[in-house]
Amino acid sequence: MIPWPASDKKKSECAFKKSNEGLQDSNLLPISDKVMEGKGQSPFDPAHKNTAVLVDGMLYSGTMNNFLGSEPILMRTLGSQPVLKTDTFLRWLHPDASFVAAIPSTEVVYFFFEETASEFEFFEKLHTSRVARVCKNDVGGEKLLQKKWTTFLKAQLLCTQPGQLPFNVIRHAVLLPADSPSVPHIYAVFTSQWQVGGTRSSAVCAFSLVDIENVFKGKYKELNKETSRWTTYSDSEITPRPGSCSVGPSSDKVLTFMKDHFLMDKQVVGTPLLVKSGVEYTQLAVETAPGLDGHDHLVMYLGTSTGSLHKAVVSGDGDAYLVEEIQLFPDPEPVRNLQLAPTQGALFAGSSGGVWRVPRANCSVYESCVDCVLARDPHCAWDPESQICRLLSAPNLNSWKQDMERGNPGWACANGPMGRSHRPQSRPQIIKEVLAVPNSILELPCPHLSALASYHWSHSQAALPEASSAVYNGSLLLLATENGFSYPVVSYWVDSEEQALALDPELAGIPRERVEVPLTRVGGGAAVAVQRSYWPHFLVVTVLLALVLSGALIVLLASPLGALRARGKVQGCGSPPPGEKAPLSREQCLQPRKDCRTSVSDTDADSRLGTEVA
Repeated sequence: MIPWPASDKKKSECAFKKSNEGLQDSNLLPISDKVMEGKGQSPFDPAHKNTAVLVDGMLYSGTMNNFLGSEPILMRTLGSQPVLKTDTFLRWLHPDASFVAAIPSTEVVYFFFEETASEFEFFEKLHTSRVARVCKNDVGGEKLLQKKWTTFLKAQLLCTQPGQLPFNVIRHAVLLPADSPSVPHIYAVFTSQWQVGGTRSSAVCAFSLVDIENVFKGKYKELNKETSRWTTYSDSEITPRPGSCSVGPSSDKVLTFMKDHFLMDKQVVGTPLLVKSGVEYTQLAVETAPGLDGHDHLVMYLGTSTGSLHKAVVSGDGDAYLVEEIQLFPDPEPVRNLQLAPTQGALFAGSSGGVWRVPRANCSVYESCVDCVLARDPHCAWDPESQICRLLSAPNLNSWKQDMERGNPGWACANGPMGRSHRPQSRPQIIKEVLAVPNSILELPCPHLSALASYHWSHSQAALPEASSAVYNGSLLLLATENGFSYPVVSYWVDSEEQALALDPELAGIPRERVEVPLTRVGGGAAVAVQRSYWPHFLVVTVLLALVLSGALIVLLASPLGALRARGKVQGCGSPPPGEKAPLSREQCLQPRKDCRTSVSDTDADSRLGTEVA
């Protein structure tokens, strides 16, 4: 590492433009023999998102090129090729473009970013996710587009589910190389600019590299300058194709075309693998893990905006399920980087405070064969000899147990040969005895061992209805069902203090334990353990009823008084003759005149009500 401090002059200029919060000395890993200017390669502000990748000795970077963060730029520096960058004047990038990833391919480098969409007419600022492409052998133009990209193209990324709002804000993207003949895929995490139900949601979508290449081989969009609308370019094709990775500089005709036709017409549509509500994913790392079944399983590690790590596995049908969730940081803050280290069997997570090392799998947390198999983690398998859930070191351990297809412990954890079974294991390991008082309500604890299981109460072989209480004494069993497999969580034997019941013969031989649970007495004169009072409810209802009655009484009394006041008003005072002004007060109208008359009843009413009515 070499020191790379800013000069005193630069520090004073920066402090003059902006507060010095976050202004610290930084270090630069030397990739050349000289220290060069970082403009266009690193952001001016830590809040500006940036990305960079080193390919064949050349640095491809996407960042902000000015202090205000309003001039995004894609730039190539270092190496033997000439320095190239995007043209700011041509507005190839929207001023608010935010870069999240740079991924090299055979002939091109892909940039993934998010920006405001200019091709759509929307009632609010519409964000969209993009993938841009530049050729590695691009050398810029000779007359037009000098020192500028001549192969810059961009297209829209679409990650959505049918009938739902699109996930239009990309947060991160990674490439998973595939062995031939499989097709490499790019996996990206998205969020939405809209909140549904007050919470944000996230999605992971997979994009085929072949689909991305086909979109860049398709038609272009064209901006109609008279209507300011983007339409599909339908004129004759130009040879060589604009934006292609042809050798040498292109003709002026091609470069002129490239100035205005940098947006592709078709969208790159992704396949949603995981959709999670109430979570904002910020980073992603992927790998494949071989299982005991001989197949490779896709494993995704997802960092969240609150500092937690989700581990998800993609099943054979293309759907993903969560295996594990770990809170990495003591204080909630976003995960800013994820890096896999397969040789170390670890994952490194970066935050603003440091780097955390996390094992790829925590098999030891599964204490039983049932828990180990139900986890469906390709890294973990049950060792029958040591009775431990171990990290899978080799895929040919025949004695170890794992069921990645269905996660059925009834098959994997059975003693001896046994076919797949969905029959529940109904015998618990221990029975908790509870003494009940007649005419009382018991509150029995319901422990949840797995967030992926569904729970229900059972009495012998009959399931109890979903209710908060039931009149019953005898055997109660809380069952959990996961992946079609049912297993007991806790078993209670509810007995009466006045009349003991004989223990069920089917439960003979199982250890018992006496426990105390909260008790609410319904009838009788004895004191209750938990008193439930309805007195606050009674007071609320009484006050509301009194307010309603008082309001109704006021309305009834106000109606005759309003009518009486209406009768007391002077009648017959129409519009004054032309040239005369309207009376300023009632007293003027009460004077005996020919054009102003009052009724006898009105006069009597005035005399009775006095000055109040007047």
